[in-house]
Amino acid sequence: MNKIAVIYHSGSGHTSKQALAIAEGADGILINIDQDGNITDEEWVILDQAHAIIFGSPTYMGTVSWQFKKFADASSKVWFTQGWKDKIFGGFTNSAGMNGDKLSTIHYFFTLAMQHHGVWIGSGLMPSSLKSQKRDDVNYLSCFAGAMMQTPFDASTDEINKGDLETAMLYGKRIKEFTSR
Repeated sequence: MNKIAVIYHSGSGHTSKQALAIAEGADGILINIDQDGNITDEEWVILDQAHAIIFGSPTYMGTVSWQFKKFADASSKVWFTQGWKDKIFGGFTNSAGMNGDKLSTIHYFFTLAMQHHGVWIGSGLMPSSLKSQKRDDVNYLSCFAGAMMQTPFDASTDEINKGDLETAMLYGKRIKEFTSR
């Protein structure tokens, strides 16, 4: 059985719901970075044993949250032993703005994965860029490098865009397919 770990930080619950959709598609194990930027020793073991690791964070000020950055810095211990070499990686993010500089966050994940000598998987989804397509369609935000979601600051987790959640679920499925190969 292929193990897929979805490690993420969520500030207000929106990214958590996106992580859930990714994990559903990937049949993945969720690891929530706590509000102090920590995970348990047992969760580090899950990451070490995983065949794929999917990173997630809200986009704050054009990059990952400080909690995710703390986790990433702590992963340098794994880097020294090349413990995650050749694992499959992916990433997802959410911000309040339609653009919100989310691509900077995805690039951060990509760079972290490459530093760990991993293999990055893009979304594999065509964009919803025709006049006939609506905001609730899959990959409306047109991200090819990972999964992006947009949620207004004042929206509840029940108001998250259905198309963005479906995009996340499909991205998780794609990573599962690659991990099964």
